Amino acid sequence: MIGLGTGINVAGILVGGFLGLLMGKGLSQRFQEILTQAAGLCVLFLGIAGAMEHMLILKDGSLGSQGTMMVIGSFVAGALLGEWLNLEQHMEDFGIWLREKTKSQGDTRFIEGFLNTSFTVCIGAMAVVGSIQDGVFGDYSILTAKAVLDLIIVFVLTASLGRGCIFSAIPVALFQGSITFLSRFLEPFLTDLAMDNLSLTGSMLIFCVGVNLIWGKKIKVANLLPAILVAVAWAFLPW
Repeated sequence: MIGLGTGINVAGILVGGFLGLLMGKGLSQRFQEILTQAAGLCVLFLGIAGAMEHMLILKDGSLGSQGTMMVIGSFVAGALLGEWLNLEQHMEDFGIWLREKTKSQGDTRFIEGFLNTSFTVCIGAMAVVGSIQDGVFGDYSILTAKAVLDLIIVFVLTASLGRGCIFSAIPVALFQGSITFLSRFLEPFLTDLAMDNLSLTGSMLIFCVGVNLIWGKKIKVANLLPAILVAVAWAFLPW
């Protein structure tokens, strides 16, 4: 059944979120803070590992790097586009709307939890490739594996940041559902090089989420999201 993968993924996020909410209620502020730092540290190294996997190469017995110009070009162009569109503010406005509709005005970390968790579970090759596989072949195995990973991530983040994290299920449903729906159109554009570029830039953005979790909001991650699209387009430039 096409679309089942995204449904499983959303269910995993909801389960992890509600379990984390139950755990978080029994934790004092200092335990929530250290848990946030632990989650941030894990997210940092997830981003580092993903980025290094695609940047570092072994050539002639020595370690080198690749994709430097692609990264610079993608993030410069993506940042300018994202800042022009002001994506961060739009995401925050949606978070504020959700907080009001769920009567969570007293939750001071609602928007922080919603934004950081949404970026963590939406950005990445698994979301894109899994949705394409689901839409074209009805194969939801990748999204099922992602659901398990997201359950754990959302569980930890919800325990530390609160109920806002649970609503990351909404952008995941919209993002992955849209890709699944458009999968037959998008599939030809996702070449191996395009996916490598997407994975590299996506991992760097996940690293930025980790920075924000540990040190507070330092980076406008949403305004950097267009870098992923630029990175994919970069693969088709005639170099």
